Amino acid sequence: MSVYGVLQVHSAPPALCPHIEWAVAGIVGKAVSMPWVSQPAATGSLRAELTWKGKPGTAGAITSALAGWNRLRFEITEDASPGCDAMRYSYTPNLGLFGATTSANGDILIPENKLRAAMAVSANGAAILESELDRLLGAAWDNELEPFRRAGDGAPVRWLNATG
Repeated sequence: MSVYGVLQVHSAPPALCPHIEWAVAGIVGKAVSMPWVSQPAATGSLRAELTWKGKPGTAGAITSALAGWNRLRFEITEDASPGCDAMRYSYTPNLGLFGATTSANGDILIPENKLRAAMAVSANGAAILESELDRLLGAAWDNELEPFRRAGDGAPVRWLNATG
């Protein structure tokens, strides 16, 4: 069974780009050459986008390989497959890693138990509930990444099919 996903490296130092390609290649089992272009939102940085096809869990494996790399900002999505929810991971050096289950249109889905916990924590105020919901929706990551997303409008996309 195969799934599709997209890796968007929003900003990376040029020296790190070959290492990103090597890390992704090691996971998908195929050489990767990403179309690196200048990232106007971070002078001196590059950005690239890669659409891939692989086995379920590939997005999580790529995220694990890249998370924690200094000065790297990225997002990766994986479409749903039988028995597996769709996923979105976001990473920034300032905030670290955010992961969420997503619907077919990309909306973040918050599980019932997390909503109940947020309601329990915020029993004393609407502001606390709003803060908890922002945390569950990854608002801080969206706020930090949005300038990098906009700067990449119109960037080329390359397709990759994983082996194995």
